[in-house]
Amino acid sequence: MTNGIAMCAIHHRAFDAHVVGVRPDYVIEVRSDVLREHDGPTLQHALQEMHGIALWVPPRMTAQPSRDLLEERYERFRAAV
Repeated sequence: MTNGIAMCAIHHRAFDAHVVGVRPDYVIEVRSDVLREHDGPTLQHALQEMHGIALWVPPRMTAQPSRDLLEERYERFRAAV
């Protein structure tokens, strides 16, 4: 697979729904309204605690997700906020 980011089903759905975004510098952001919610440990540990964490990326540049494509997707995330 090219330009992929491995995610579990929860994070994949949150990414597709623009609940979480990945900045072009590989840092995860969680939508501000989701950060303010208080809905129990699943929300807290599965999503809210991810805010501000940098993804691990392979050292080889050709194996890293495209920063340009992440920027496009991040702009859509920001527009959804």
